[in-house]
Amino acid sequence: MNSATSPRPARPHAPNGWWSTVPPAAGSAVMATGIVSVGLHLVGREVLSSVLLALAAGLWVLLAVAFALTFLNARGDWTLKAATPPALTAVASTGVLGTRISLLGHQGVALALLALAALVWPFLLASVVRHWRRGMPGAVFLVCVSTQALAVLAATIAAAGGPDRLAPAALVAFGLGLLLYLGALVRFDLRQILTGAGDQWVIAGALSISALAAGKLTALPDWTPGLHSALRAATWVLLGLALAGYAVLLAAELRSPRPAYDLRRWATVFPLGMTAVAALVAATATGVDWLRPLGRVLLWVAAGAWLLTAAGFLATASRWPRVRRVLRRGR
Repeated sequence: MNSATSPRPARPHAPNGWWSTVPPAAGSAVMATGIVSVGLHLVGREVLSSVLLALAAGLWVLLAVAFALTFLNARGDWTLKAATPPALTAVASTGVLGTRISLLGHQGVALALLALAALVWPFLLASVVRHWRRGMPGAVFLVCVSTQALAVLAATIAAAGGPDRLAPAALVAFGLGLLLYLGALVRFDLRQILTGAGDQWVIAGALSISALAAGKLTALPDWTPGLHSALRAATWVLLGLALAGYAVLLAAELRSPRPAYDLRRWATVFPLGMTAVAALVAATATGVDWLRPLGRVLLWVAAGAWLLTAAGFLATASRWPRVRRVLRRGR
């Protein structure tokens, strides 16, 4: 029989469970919820902070199961998703959640989350960097965000009396995160500032989490006076750049409003919350008191943005066929 006319072998049927429909960018919802929880803890709103922590933890577990099932049952799909910048939300969300848990005093759990994030991070980072190109959206800055999330978590555990090696590890991650930010910056499409669907805010969020990492490192007693002064200065510079980026992005939003819900709007909430937390931590680390009220104001802005985004998600989810069937059965 002619090979050109012979039937092709059927491809193996790809699993189509619920986990296969979860996009990598869903991790940004954990990041946004977790960092607002951290901010509320810092200003003493423990009940609200605990509610958001529970939501973040529950969503993290759900996404972790989806991540694992995709890896086990649809390796090709997992590989394709792992090559995109949003895949790094798996690392960043784990780092943010671990930071909040460390602040609760559960250092064993926080250390386990740090180990998990550090285990996954190099593979996802290498996969994403191999596929870098010019003209990328704001998600490209997740290479920096994920790395700095490790630095923040390691420094937080170190400040709570964790292993001595965590402080220098956090410092190395902080420096690498800055280098990755520069690499992402030259590949970012600046037009996204006016046209992006929400993840363009990560250009400022990456600076904010870098400022937070610098502030956390500044508070550690492990450094020489010269290095301590350099970290304090870095906290100032990075926070100033983050606030400037915040202002530019806000002006762009006002010029070109994009009110419709999009999953990438969680990547807007995260930088808003991260800038607030960075200001609150920098106030203590650098002794600049006026940063504290600024951080409080920015935190409530972030909380409002979280509520609007959550409402948009619920309104959108209610229109999904599967959700409608569940709601009908519940009546």
